[in-house]
Amino acid sequence: MSMPKKQFALRLDPKLYTALEKWAIDEFRSVNAHIEFLLRESVRKAGRLNKDKETVTPDEGGDG
Repeated sequence: MSMPKKQFALRLDPKLYTALEKWAIDEFRSVNAHIEFLLRESVRKAGRLNKDKETVTPDEGGDG
């Protein structure tokens, strides 16, 4: 069973949003899905993602 996704407001520079929007279109994703993909890849590369469960490891702290 998966947990519901956390919702929060994200303020971006309009030029950054435009770049992300174009990139998302190129990848056949919504902007939201593409931002989540990019963040997940970054967290995975930093070694802070539990590879088995695709979640942040408990010992990394955070708000959630």
